[in-house]
Amino acid sequence: MFIQVLKSKIHRVTVTDARLDYIGSITIDADLLDAAGIIPGERVFIVDNNNGSRLDTYTIAGERGSGTICLNGAAARMVQPGDIVIIMAYATITPEEAKDFSPKIIFPDTTTNLLS
Repeated sequence: MFIQVLKSKIHRVTVTDARLDYIGSITIDADLLDAAGIIPGERVFIVDNNNGSRLDTYTIAGERGSGTICLNGAAARMVQPGDIVIIMAYATITPEEAKDFSPKIIFPDTTTNLLS
């Protein structure tokens, strides 16, 4: 049997842009992806603290040091620039592996979306 556990979390970042006319996904500053252990193309779940929207999509690496958090495609209808979101990735592991597993959680500055 396998279970899903939180693998990575980017806690409370500010949406910088929302582009409806795009293929889909979320563009995230590559520094934040690296720090959280999330890879480009990985499935992530997004929670909007401002309006309660929850969605899932995949990641695209944005410019390093830019603080970019941009929802693309249909997801752009669910958020507004300035909204605070939490971005989470999950892993499928055995219950035995889960006993010793710790997620990687980062807390960027919510004003700049940069790491301190």
